[in-house]
Amino acid sequence: MISDFLFYLFAGGATVGGLLMVTRRNPVSAVIFLIAVFFCTSGMFLLLDAHYIAAINIILYAGAIMVLFLFVIMLLNVGHADWRDLRTPFGGLVGGAVAVAFLGLLARRLIGDVAPLAGEPAAGLEALVAEQGAVGVVARPLFGEYVVVLEATGLLLLVAIVGTIFLARRESA
Repeated sequence: MISDFLFYLFAGGATVGGLLMVTRRNPVSAVIFLIAVFFCTSGMFLLLDAHYIAAINIILYAGAIMVLFLFVIMLLNVGHADWRDLRTPFGGLVGGAVAVAFLGLLARRLIGDVAPLAGEPAAGLEALVAEQGAVGVVARPLFGEYVVVLEATGLLLLVAIVGTIFLARRESA
């Protein structure tokens, strides 16, 4: 009973936060609402007993990536950007088509045409969790077969930080 209430509370908070994020003109307030969405999704992960994913969501995304976004926004001072180039009839048409496509996918999911996302865990997953632990099940593939992708993402973030500092110094000089 309480878990249903908490799920609807977190889901509603994530939905409202997402809507407020995409409707804000100030990028700093949009990032703040995105952090609220991350906290709500972490609450939903906690309800699913995915404590590791909830902690990573808070630490990595809300803690590190969003702080990086805030620094980029503040260093580049894009809080007063002019967005008239995005407000064209073609942009509205593309946005409307994407919205209709997402609503169609959501309606298809709610009607029940698609298999549910949550179900019984894979047959070997419980044995792996018992053998390696929940963190080991996630960490072994991450630092094994996906280590190149992980390092490339770190390199991409480093290049973004250096580029931001370069752009901020060039405009101030």
